[in-house]
Amino acid sequence: MTRHASRHATLPPPALTLALPLALLGGCMVGPNYAGPPDVAPTAGNAAAFRRARVAPVTAAPPLARWWTAMGDETLNRVVDDALANSPTLERALGVVREARARARESSAALLPQGGANAVYARVGVPGALNEALGNSGGGAGGAGGGGAGGGVEVPDTLNLYNVGLLATWEIDLFGGTRRRIAAARANLRASEADLQDAQVTLTREVATAYVNLRDTQARLDLARRNTAVQQRLVQLTEVRRRGGTATDLDVERAVSQLKQTQATAVPLAGQVEIYTDQLSQLAGHEPGTLDALLTAPRPLPLPPAETAVGNPADLLRRRPDVRAAERRLLAANEDIGAGIAQYFPTVNLYGTLGYGGTSLSNLFDGDNLLKLAAPVLSWNFLSFPLLQAQVGQARGRFDQARADYRAVVLQALLDAENALSRFGHDRDTVASLADASASAARTAAKTDLRYRGGTVTLIDALDAERQRLQAESSLAQARAMLTTDWIGLQTSLGLGWDPVVPSGKR
Repeated sequence: MTRHASRHATLPPPALTLALPLALLGGCMVGPNYAGPPDVAPTAGNAAAFRRARVAPVTAAPPLARWWTAMGDETLNRVVDDALANSPTLERALGVVREARARARESSAALLPQGGANAVYARVGVPGALNEALGNSGGGAGGAGGGGAGGGVEVPDTLNLYNVGLLATWEIDLFGGTRRRIAAARANLRASEADLQDAQVTLTREVATAYVNLRDTQARLDLARRNTAVQQRLVQLTEVRRRGGTATDLDVERAVSQLKQTQATAVPLAGQVEIYTDQLSQLAGHEPGTLDALLTAPRPLPLPPAETAVGNPADLLRRRPDVRAAERRLLAANEDIGAGIAQYFPTVNLYGTLGYGGTSLSNLFDGDNLLKLAAPVLSWNFLSFPLLQAQVGQARGRFDQARADYRAVVLQALLDAENALSRFGHDRDTVASLADASASAARTAAKTDLRYRGGTVTLIDALDAERQRLQAESSLAQARAMLTTDWIGLQTSLGLGWDPVVPSGKR
């Protein structure tokens, strides 16, 4: 008897006997395995340098992540850091990451048993026919006489039912549908993190570009005001010459017209200074006017460093957040196909309950009232095959779209970098030419001033030379601003300016 009891105790229950082989089958996964992204640009991926790098002063060294610090402008550094900390655009992108992280946790929880505790009370009315049947079941004289051993069983009109226990369900992931959905959710999370980083890249470009526009506009406004002062003196001298008979009314009208044109250019420049200042406040997450005290005073235009590190095309494709986001969405689309195919196959759910039930609270927890149930349930929704086939077809179509999106993003990334290198390189040639022109105009103005002081030219000639010098200086300033703007575009085309996402989702 002892050996028999011991042997009986070691036998697993039927539900466990079925669950063990099903759990072993849980390693099976149907659907296509992800083979990685397509090789969109094999030539660029193996190149040591960019094609257009020869026209710009760049090196293949690893570039600087916080690229704006290379311009050495502390005010710009403060504004960029302020924007990275307070931008509503980044706040929203971070919220998307947190949602995706929660979705990934939700998907992972599907592999675990689900359930909890429950307590039930029910008051049940007993049908009269049942009561009558049980009451008359004894029959005979005993039933008629109201006594005796054969009398009927009296059933109350209502019953109180109580139940307290635990419930659990567990879906066995036989064919990998749940694991596919988990992989897709994790891939979408990584794509959301890359989107956040891409938003950082875009934000740093917008802030730096607005800052350069502000400093350029302030410089051009100062030049316009200085040019206005020169032309006002030119008008006054022309009027004096007209009164002396050495100038005509037409000469005066020409001088006045030129003065009015210069004054007209200064008016919108003052408005643009305010617009760029408010734009920087908005990009940093503040209301207009917040950064006036910091930005109102003119400062020199920030310029690129003498040499810029750009890396190589392969580094670019690994670094750019939009490329990584497109690749992770391609992976998610592949896993969605597998999750859809898994629905063609049967599913097995294990149901279990353990608790106490009875008609009275006083004896609810008696040993005889213990209820134990373990039941595997096999289900196969084969009548929905046409619907499932359509859903899998949709998933394959989304995969094709994601693959095309990835190819487009890679090609656009390479195009952005090559175009940015070309623009930056040729901008330097333009700046060099205008710098020579400005230096020539400055030398001419200086010589004309000396000749005026020596009495060999008139004051009008000296003022006109000064006006031309200021115009050449204004053209050079605009070219330098374009050079800096295109250098900023080069940095962002390289995918620079983002920080790794903190695992907790906090910045």
